[in-house]
Amino acid sequence: MTIDETQQEIVEDFSGFEDWMDKYAYLIELGNELAPIDPKYKVEANLIRGCQSRVWLHQEFTEGRIIFEAESDALIVKGLVALLLKIYSNHTPKEILASEPRFIDEIGLRQHLSPTRSNGLLAMVKQMKLYALAYDRISANNK
Repeated sequence: MTIDETQQEIVEDFSGFEDWMDKYAYLIELGNELAPIDPKYKVEANLIRGCQSRVWLHQEFTEGRIIFEAESDALIVKGLVALLLKIYSNHTPKEILASEPRFIDEIGLRQHLSPTRSNGLLAMVKQMKLYALAYDRISANNK
């Protein structure tokens, strides 16, 4: 499934909820379903800067694709992490760099998250894109 298709699926999932309390509950549910990352990756170097909550992001570059793993210590943020992993993990650096996280506005997250959570979400996206940029350059240099 492409990044755009995944984002559209997320938009459709969220459109089924009438109010934001239900959407928050869904985010929490997504976060609770997220597998924890290996404790060895819960290190200072993997913490996302700009998040009020603690978010650890680990990545591996395998067969031309980036596999992301992440975890947070906050319920709603953990749900946001789950969404980003669903969208960006297991895609090529070029696919990640070419996409914009349009789902954020389309489901109304920007308007309904606190400014600190919104900044944290954007910091997570930025970090994922920075990894994609780095791996894209490494791949180009190895050709």
